[in-house]
Amino acid sequence: MKSFNDIMKGIGGALTSKKFWVELLIMTFGMFMTGVCVYYFLVPSKLIVGSISGLSIVLTNIFNGMGINIGLPMMITIINAILLILAYILIGKEFGLKTVYCALILGPMTKFCEWLYPWQNFATPNEYLVNMGVAPDQAFSVMGNPWFDLLCCVIILSAAQTLMFSINASTGGLDILAKIVNKYLHFDIGKSVSVAGAIICLTAFAINPFQMVVIGLIATWINGLVVNMFTANLNQRKRVCIVSKDYDRIRRYIIDDLHRGCTLYEVIGGYTNEKSIELESLLTNDEFSKLMEYLGKNEINAFTTAGNVSEVYGLWAKDRHRARKHAEKR
Repeated sequence: MKSFNDIMKGIGGALTSKKFWVELLIMTFGMFMTGVCVYYFLVPSKLIVGSISGLSIVLTNIFNGMGINIGLPMMITIINAILLILAYILIGKEFGLKTVYCALILGPMTKFCEWLYPWQNFATPNEYLVNMGVAPDQAFSVMGNPWFDLLCCVIILSAAQTLMFSINASTGGLDILAKIVNKYLHFDIGKSVSVAGAIICLTAFAINPFQMVVIGLIATWINGLVVNMFTANLNQRKRVCIVSKDYDRIRRYIIDDLHRGCTLYEVIGGYTNEKSIELESLLTNDEFSKLMEYLGKNEINAFTTAGNVSEVYGLWAKDRHRARKHAEKR
């Protein structure tokens, strides 16, 4: 077992690293976005998107109807506390700890939004919701139409979820279930969000009319599609293949400047029948632009092809860390 000093040294190292503070900022901003989504779009309209926030709204209304006064922030915290244990056990310590932080600040973020500018100040009564069976004193809309509320909610929530997934964290709740499905059943993350969300969304029958539940199911489906779209763009990489006599200069630039790895192959030209070296590397779009700029500035004659890669598994991050260490030793 690690000693107390080793543990404290590890904590101190984490607190002084740039990565820790960048990810903390991303998580805090992402949870603010989620708080905005819940407080300004879900609460006034009573829309139940397939999320733990939506389930919390259902349970809060049920308990309040029974005379048990439990606020929405408290309900969110209780449900997330149960799921966080599952996250720590089934997904991993890093994901679990990050999600603990995110889940703990979601309730305070909704309270902060309430303090900042209560939705009652600008939400308007909505006849569309009344016609669907929502009580007139509960039928409000921030955008004037529940479909516009739905669209704003889904876009903001999907962006927040994508930010979290990109740093191995989550907004808590539904995202924990989706991440478990993604890890063990190998569904893509968007489909996992849609399936888990649809199950939760069905609980809205307890407080909402049929039409409202259908709107929520549509929102959940769109949520999964948008998360997939955002995630695909975020994770997209370039597979770059270069044939050049100056392959060693290019290799050095990729390793020493871009801090990426590469692979060399011996190839034979079909037309010339001459042997050449082909260099292959996986780069981000920004790194690919830098590489092409380097080839142009240095007038390196190269035959270059590039294609998009939607997902990368394995040693992507570790390879860059190793390449950077190698460059520092030189």
